[in-house]
Amino acid sequence: MTSGRPHRPSPAEAIASMGLVPTLGVTAVGLGFLRPASGTWGSLPPAVVAAVLVASGQPGWIVDLCLVLLLLIGSVACVRFGIAAERTFGKKDPGQVVADEVAGQAITLLALPWAGVANWAGGSVPPAGVSATTFDLGLAAAGFLLFRAFDIVKPPPANGLQRIGGGWGILIDDLIAGAMAAAVLQVAVRLMF
Repeated sequence: MTSGRPHRPSPAEAIASMGLVPTLGVTAVGLGFLRPASGTWGSLPPAVVAAVLVASGQPGWIVDLCLVLLLLIGSVACVRFGIAAERTFGKKDPGQVVADEVAGQAITLLALPWAGVANWAGGSVPPAGVSATTFDLGLAAAGFLLFRAFDIVKPPPANGLQRIGGGWGILIDDLIAGAMAAAVLQVAVRLMF
């Protein structure tokens, strides 16, 4: 007797179907298999990378370079392996594919005016009584939450572009959600501080 739910391929089945590198690429090294809310898990790498780099005092250009690399890796994984992922997981824009969230989240965090690092975007001055580290971790958290909100709500035109097939259909709505979240965050941080 079946439960009526579609079969959810295991990581081993996905690797057997798509291959190791494509599976690791589209699932962000397996984060897409985590439940609940695989998209939230997939959004973590850019936020964690940015927070760790900023907290360790890396210059802003290093932070941005790492985010651009994550954006490129997530985008290439979606476009290159998206059709195979849809076939393997049996649906359009499957939840296990979170490389699109990696790419979208990376856009949100690009070129922020981090307070604790030398930054070409111009550092922010944290409010009185708030350390640069606390401010920067709050900035990374705000970017993470904003992207998740835009990714879930998918305001136009992001919602309409999901119907594009294959890897571009998986990716494009997250890139737009990331750009929208970035615009809101950039304006908010620059007006507030």
